Amino acid sequence: MKRKYLRKLWPGAIALFVLAACADDSRLDFVAEKPESIAELEYLDDYDVLKTYVNRSTDPDFKLGAGVSVSDFTKKGLAYSLVVSNFDEMTAGWEMKHGGVVQTDGSLDLSQTESFIAAAREAGITIYGHTLCWHANQSASWLNSTIAPTVVPGNGEPTWDLVTGADFETDDASNYQSNSNALMSFTADGEGADGEGRALKIINEEVRENDWNSQFFVTFSPAMEAGETYELSLDVRADVAASFSTQAHGEPGSYIYWDFFGSVSATTEWTTFTKQITVSDDLAGTKTIAFNLGNTATAYYLDNIRLSWYNESGGSQTIEKTAEEKREIIAGEMERWISGMLEVSKDYIKAWDVVNEPMDDGNPYEIKTGAGKTLAGDEFYWQDYLGKDYAVTAFSLARQYGNSDDLLFINDYNLEYDLDKCRGLIAYVEYIESKGVRVDGIGTQMHISTDSDKEQIARMFELLAETGKQIKISELDIGVGVTTDQATDEDYKAQSEMYQYVAGKYVEIIPAAQRYGITVWSPNDSPAGSSWRAGEPVGLWTEGYSRKRAYAGFADGLAGEE
Repeated sequence: MKRKYLRKLWPGAIALFVLAACADDSRLDFVAEKPESIAELEYLDDYDVLKTYVNRSTDPDFKLGAGVSVSDFTKKGLAYSLVVSNFDEMTAGWEMKHGGVVQTDGSLDLSQTESFIAAAREAGITIYGHTLCWHANQSASWLNSTIAPTVVPGNGEPTWDLVTGADFETDDASNYQSNSNALMSFTADGEGADGEGRALKIINEEVRENDWNSQFFVTFSPAMEAGETYELSLDVRADVAASFSTQAHGEPGSYIYWDFFGSVSATTEWTTFTKQITVSDDLAGTKTIAFNLGNTATAYYLDNIRLSWYNESGGSQTIEKTAEEKREIIAGEMERWISGMLEVSKDYIKAWDVVNEPMDDGNPYEIKTGAGKTLAGDEFYWQDYLGKDYAVTAFSLARQYGNSDDLLFINDYNLEYDLDKCRGLIAYVEYIESKGVRVDGIGTQMHISTDSDKEQIARMFELLAETGKQIKISELDIGVGVTTDQATDEDYKAQSEMYQYVAGKYVEIIPAAQRYGITVWSPNDSPAGSSWRAGEPVGLWTEGYSRKRAYAGFADGLAGEE
């Protein structure tokens, strides 16, 4: 192991030296010994700053990065000194994301980004852009407002105003969907209600344990409010006579109340179901009608679904935007956001996390969706409006408004935990590039623990290396399974060993030409009040900026030492 500078004097030894210098010829009759816990960590003083452990002859472009708080860095205090001394590059934790820039009125406040770039330029440290297209940390209230229904006020007699409807004469399915046990298709033309047009056919193949295991959903907005009156009507039949209940949901799959519009009876002939309700407190906030189809194994046929609202003021209209209108609006918002960010940053930032966390955890070869989820206030799924090509659009815009030679990455987590997710991400990259758009690199976050599977980590690196892309460990931190106040020295030894393993395997398996670098997401241990791994000792330094065993392990791994 190479040591790069002389061991610093232990503070206690300095104190003894000062005392001796001030004494007369008399001798002290005691000896102060170093606490064992301090003596065992003295070896950390032999290490140089982290970035010196990167082999610049084989990896001249390697970026050793740190996740930072922009406000902490621009204060130019201890956080600034630690980052500038030890790292080549920074990634902003929050301030360069959509939610940190796009205001509630849609305007872009890029002042923090500009200040960050100015401070980085002065310090001579690069910035990795993070992130242009994600589902979290978004200005969701603004984005949702752009696609909200248009309300046209009126002043006439009370009316029944259409809230949402579906006659299934087109393939527009923006206001309905089903779960996996309810198989949807369309009938032939002429097989709809009264022999006109077509209907929606939904097959429930077997009797389910619960009727809600097979569900069809009709969505609408705005959400219902207590005291309002609604009417549901639909034409219905089934291959076998059946009755099915209705539930109130927020988003599809987000249950609110068991009884909504009661039960719908279907015979083998077309009939029309109609029912009016007044919204109770239990139903307030409902945005979805769920039809529970699991009690009978049959094919159901639905047509001419209409949900209407009783408008006491009369004449006012709530006009829903079509799926195509929403797609155009959201595509425009993506372009406005990406072009605005790159306009102020392209002169300095040359690498970007363009698409973040696209793959679904439960279906790792498919992209995520917000459908069926109760969304947090800052969540917005661009892909639910732009489809699978949302990443194609994001990469195209980043290339258009950035620099032609920028390195553009796609990034995801748990690739070492679920190798199918790693393969799914690689397949999605291939799909994006099949559309004529270049993806330069793949980022693997690696928020892991000391008990993570080392064989899977190595296999992940092998899969990523096979792509020929630039590979970046984008958000590395390693937990020990307990909080800081419970961690033992054995925990910290295991953490050091895992940091060394990860860095060493990256250097060993990823070819030099593909090594973009490694970013340590939390250089210091996480404070108890943090929004990320709160109170966990995940860093290379303590909260008080003292080096940990992990520092040495990581440095040795970067240097390629076993």
